[in-house]
Amino acid sequence: MKSTLTALIIGFLLASCSQPQTFDVLIKNGQIIDGSGQPSYVGDIAINADTIAAIGNLKNAKGRQEIDATGLVVAPGFINMLSWATESLIEDGKSQSDIRQGVTLEVFGEGWSMGPVTEASIKAIREIGYGNIVYDFEWETLGEYLEFLTKKGVSPNVASFVGATTLRINTVGFEDRAPTDEEMEQMKSMVKKAMEEGALGIGSSLIYAPAFYASTEELIELCKVASAYEGMYISHMRSEGNQLLESLDELIRIADEANIRAEVYHLKMAGKDNWNKFDAVVSKIDSARAAGLDITTDMYTYTAGGTGLNATMPPWVQEGGYEKWAERLQDPKIRKQLIKEMTTPTNEWENYMMAVESYDDMLLVGFKNDSLKYLTGKSLAEVAEMRKTSPEETAMDLVIQDGSRVGTIFFLMSEENVKKQLALPYMSFGSDEESSAPEGVFLETSNHPRAYGNVARLLGKYVRDEKVISLEEAIYKLTTLPATNLKIKKRGALKTGYFSDLAIFNPNEIQDHATFEKPQQFSTGMVHVFVNGVQVLKDGKHTGALPGQVVRGPGYKN
Repeated sequence: MKSTLTALIIGFLLASCSQPQTFDVLIKNGQIIDGSGQPSYVGDIAINADTIAAIGNLKNAKGRQEIDATGLVVAPGFINMLSWATESLIEDGKSQSDIRQGVTLEVFGEGWSMGPVTEASIKAIREIGYGNIVYDFEWETLGEYLEFLTKKGVSPNVASFVGATTLRINTVGFEDRAPTDEEMEQMKSMVKKAMEEGALGIGSSLIYAPAFYASTEELIELCKVASAYEGMYISHMRSEGNQLLESLDELIRIADEANIRAEVYHLKMAGKDNWNKFDAVVSKIDSARAAGLDITTDMYTYTAGGTGLNATMPPWVQEGGYEKWAERLQDPKIRKQLIKEMTTPTNEWENYMMAVESYDDMLLVGFKNDSLKYLTGKSLAEVAEMRKTSPEETAMDLVIQDGSRVGTIFFLMSEENVKKQLALPYMSFGSDEESSAPEGVFLETSNHPRAYGNVARLLGKYVRDEKVISLEEAIYKLTTLPATNLKIKKRGALKTGYFSDLAIFNPNEIQDHATFEKPQQFSTGMVHVFVNGVQVLKDGKHTGALPGQVVRGPGYKN
């Protein structure tokens, strides 16, 4: 009797052990590219809750939800290193233009950040903000803003640098002067708080007023605070054209003296006369890296940049903020002086009007004033001809009439340099745009096609079609590389125990469709996307799920 009972128990235990393991989600037979840069392999991935539970041959496992990924690439979710979805996500948390490209983390903070805010910075943010998106500031600090987004509901994860421009507006304002000792201490205190709230570091955009007024020494002092929390310095440098090499020297100096990792935002050689500087730029970066400095770069996959008409006018005319700027633009003596400066080559400030080959290479895409929106998509040359005014006068008039800097696309770069940049071992990617959808308020203005196609263009045009870099290398530069640079934990790779942010796509069909003429067109070929274990894209369609969380930097303190 005893032996029979023992046999029954053993049989029961063996039967229990042979029961297939069950997971929340089981993705089967995918071409796994794990983010490491190593060759792909066919395998399975299992998810429990928000975590990758198992990877490999899981043929005996079961999933409450199962996805057959045969013929599809399974990769970590992609990181957008330069996102301007700060306001578009308030309007629509689904982040469709990026989710449909596999982007699962939006990184904000190119000079401007949504916190900490004061009355002055709130006013400034509204002046440069996106179209007609209306919202109340229900936060004061950067951490509170990020938590506001996730509580409201967003599909992607979100993170941010604290903006050096914002710090300056909060203390010095729009004046062209050095901060007082007291103002400097206030800025450093803001950096400390932001880093402890999870900021990734300091972000700057030095071609624009009032950031232009900050000295190298000021930036070093701010970066020393961020460095103490293992943060990064990331910069739209003072020049990407005539003074590109000198501006890179400044970034390297800041990295050295502040003992901080540093990244160049959207690396480019702007203006035909500067296209030949690629080798010199790479030599400087390589030398700095060989000397022990951690210097990296990011880029978007287009030959045109997007900013505003403020990039065609000297910083002195913009001192004091938009109202003072618009007031000066109405002064006949100042207008005469501006026309001269806007049409004269200079190394004193970054003049995008001189960087393009013709005024046909400046597309006007971002108007706030309804009466001007009929001009959307026209070149500055076309509008000048319509108005029978010079391009310089037309630019000034549009800034006054629109009540904004007027969003503008500038064709500045060479295709050859874009391809060479893709292959740099320290290059990651950022759209430098919002994440939206071709509906509602987003149709009231236009945008750069990179908002809808930056990643898909990389994977389709440059990887599959032109074979500039391998698919494994591209995935590494979209995932593990930026995650490592940012020192964020358990994201950016397919590893057991990591958060289950996944991009699953057809490598033969991934394709951008957005053009400069029709930029608001979704990319295709992305099949499924998971954020924190929740499916936000299913069979190419958004599920409506909003599982995004705040991703915090290494200095975060609970």
